[in-house]
Amino acid sequence: MPLSTPVDREPMHRRGIEMHGYRRADGLFDIEAHLLDTKFYGFENEDKGWMAPGTPLHGMWIRLTIDDDLLIHACEAASDHTPYTVCPKAAPNFARLAGLRIGPGFNRAVQERVGGVLGCTHLREVLAQMATVAYQTLYPVRREKEQAAAAASGGREKPRLIGTCLAYAPDSPVVKARWPWLAADAAAE
Repeated sequence: MPLSTPVDREPMHRRGIEMHGYRRADGLFDIEAHLLDTKFYGFENEDKGWMAPGTPLHGMWIRLTIDDDLLIHACEAASDHTPYTVCPKAAPNFARLAGLRIGPGFNRAVQERVGGVLGCTHLREVLAQMATVAYQTLYPVRREKEQAAAAASGGREKPRLIGTCLAYAPDSPVVKARWPWLAADAAAE
């Protein structure tokens, strides 16, 4: 374990989130997530009665269908396990995400369309991570577009990745190795 050794402790809750990105035969991409919450102890639930340890409290699925410009063509959600019988009624509302683009302002736009009583907290939280999976899934496609744009501009277009994390800091060794002309431009300034 890469973290320090913890003090003695007792497991209470487990959330598993699994996500996958797929290239579809029709040229679009599916980003899917499955969320599963369980407790290590039994408890009484107002709607479902006794919930034995390990019984799924939340079991939810969500799929975004996107194009290579990160435009959402469709969103489908399903709730197999929920703490209350009313919860699955939120799933169809996630279809409202069609037409959004994953990028700056995405989380705010999600909140506007399926925030509060229109949606489900757990499905909304997963969407931010799904956006990252979308970027990772489309990496080869977007890299090819980036390289074509760089070639068309004489190789001097600044990549959008610059400044997004420590590795892509303008003065990082990764940027210097991958885009040496940026380091030369920065030194000339």
